Order: sequence, then C-alpha cells, then structure tokens
Amino acid sequence: MAGTDRRKSGVTLGEESPAIVLVAPQLGENIGTAARAMLNFGLTDLRLVSPRDGWPNGRAVAASAGADIVIENVRVFETTAEAVADLDYVLATTARPRDMVKLVYTPDRAAARLREAFAGGGKAGVLFGPERTGLHNDDVALADAVLTVPLNPAFSSLNLAQAVLLMSYEWHKAADETEAETLEMREGRPATKEELLMFYEHLERELDAHGFFRTDDKRPGMVRSIRNLFGRSGMTEQEVRTFRGIVASLVRSVPKGQGPEKDPDGDE
Repeated sequence: MAGTDRRKSGVTLGEESPAIVLVAPQLGENIGTAARAMLNFGLTDLRLVSPRDGWPNGRAVAASAGADIVIENVRVFETTAEAVADLDYVLATTARPRDMVKLVYTPDRAAARLREAFAGGGKAGVLFGPERTGLHNDDVALADAVLTVPLNPAFSSLNLAQAVLLMSYEWHKAADETEAETLEMREGRPATKEELLMFYEHLERELDAHGFFRTDDKRPGMVRSIRNLFGRSGMTEQEVRTFRGIVASLVRSVPKGQGPEKDPDGDE
C-alpha cells in the first residue's frame, strides 16, 4: 500500500466524523474502495442499507486495501430511515434536480455545514445512492439539504468511491476553517432523525384519519412536501415534542373524518 506509514498514529474508532451511508450498494468492490477513501481522510463510520450482495463481503475486504477499522465496524440496516435514525443532520448526494424544495450545497460548503452540526453537539451523515440509479426521492426527503458536485455537464458521472473520496476530502480540509461559534443559541439539542420520523408518522397518521389526503396518487408527493417543510426548520428535540403535543391537542377537538372542505391542492 503505497503512501501508508504504519509507524504514524491515525484515527481511532469513534472519533468525531460524519457517517457515510451507502444506500443499496451493488458491488462489494465499490463498498471496499469507498471504505478506503473514507479512511484516507479519517472517517470510520460506514453504514450500508440493504447491500445487494449481502454482508460481510470478501470482495469489499480485498478492495478496501487495509481499511480494516472501517470494514470491521460496518453497520447494516434494512431501511435508510433506520440508518439515519440517530443523526440530526443529513445531506443527500444527487446529480439531478428533484421536485422538492431543499438547500443545495457544493462539497466545500457541505463540509463546513457538517462541521457546524458537530460543533452544535449533533451527529451528521451523508447519503449516497445506488451506483446505477442514485437515491430515491423518499431517501432525499429524509435529508436536511442536498449535496451536488459541480461537474462537466456533458460528462458528470462519478463512481461511488470517487463521490465518497471527494466528500471525505472536503470534510478533512475544512477542519481548521469552521468558526468557533457558527450556530444560533437554541434551547435543547437538535432532534434526531428517529424523533423527526416519529413526529412525521404521527402527523401523517392523523391527517389520514381526518381525510386530509383525498387521493392516493397525490399522497406520496404531499407527504414528502410536508416532511421537507419541517425538515428545513432544523427543529430541536423540545420543538418536536411541542409539535406532537399540538397535533394531539388538535385531534382531540376535531371528529375523525372531518377533513378539509377542499382538495389540498385547491380543487373542489
């Protein structure tokens, strides 16, 4: 392994760095080279969502070229929601526009924003989609913002390891660039994704019960819009509990089945 000096100290497991979440990765070699790219810049938290060829994977081990601390501590999840449940700030990588309103960051600004999340006492991560298709809209909806790399528009294809390497490099480079005080003062810690998802499910369950979603075909898009709206607000754990209390209070005063008089999109 050219360039590796075993005599020098390196990172240890658990050091503060963003989680790298690979959603439905297809090839073990891609997982291994992504792990190698991570460790080059001190990242060790690798999470896999439903890897196509299962886990553990011998091809991933070989391709990691000695990034054992990453490979040996990989965590595997069935869904993206489970993989990000303990995080309170998540970026989604995408090379194409999405039909949803989210902040869009370049890699350098994204790295600074990740540093800010840790400086505020939170935990952060970055989602990477399958090699052939990228992230599904429902995965992107779980994120607080989108990360897009400004590439040659006539040839904007990055493989998985390249994308992970680029973001890991920007994270490492931003180490000394984050201001000490970058976040506004807030009461309480940032809400985790698990807490936000429980709130979303609570709200959507009551909206279903009271007839808000009039047609099944419009429901997925409306749900994503609602989640994106609250996701952009950067709620704290206390704010999530407050909103859940608001929903519960409103439900007690509105009989089930009594929904809006008009279609949510304005149609009669």
